[in-house]
Amino acid sequence: MSKPVKELIMQQYGERFGEYQDAVLISIRGVKAVDNNRIRHGLSKKNIRITMVRNALARKSFEGKSLSALNELMVGSSALVYGGASVVEVARELVALVSKYPALEFKGALLDGVVFKGKSGVEELSKFPTREEAIGRAITLILSPAQKVVGQIAGPGSTVAGLVKAIETKLEKGEAIAKVA
Repeated sequence: MSKPVKELIMQQYGERFGEYQDAVLISIRGVKAVDNNRIRHGLSKKNIRITMVRNALARKSFEGKSLSALNELMVGSSALVYGGASVVEVARELVALVSKYPALEFKGALLDGVVFKGKSGVEELSKFPTREEAIGRAITLILSPAQKVVGQIAGPGSTVAGLVKAIETKLEKGEAIAKVA
C-alpha cells in the first residue's frame, strides 16, 4: 500500500473516531457474510457502527487520543464498535449477539480510560449502568432520605388530622367525647 493511501486511511480514522473516547474492539473473522450484514444492520438501528481497522494504521492515528489505550489489543483481525448512547449499551448489544453469532470474538473495551480485556472484560462492562441509569440511581439515593423525612413528618400530622376529623364528626352528631386520662 502506498504512503498517500496509508495517510488517507489514517486521516479517515481520525475523522471517523475523533469524537469517540470509548469503544469496543472485536474480531468478526469467521462470521458469515449474511450474518455480518444482519449484525451490522441490527446495530445500525441503534446508532451503533462497526468499522474494520488496519491495526498499524489505527495505532498511528490513535496516538495521543483516548482510543490509543486499545492499541495493545489490536492483534489480528480487528473491528471497532462505537456509537450508541454509551459504550455500555454497545457492550450489552454485543453480549446479546454473541449467543446467536458465536464466531464474534471480544478483544476488549475502553470506558473512561479504563481498558476491559477479553470476553470477560466486555461482559463485565455490559453489566455497568448506563449514564441515564446511573443518574437515576443517584437521584433515587438523594431523594430517598428526603422522602422518609416527609413521611415521618406527615405521619403524625395525618394521625392528628384523623383524630380532629373524628371529634368533629362526633360533635356534629351530638355525641359526647370521653375524657382521656
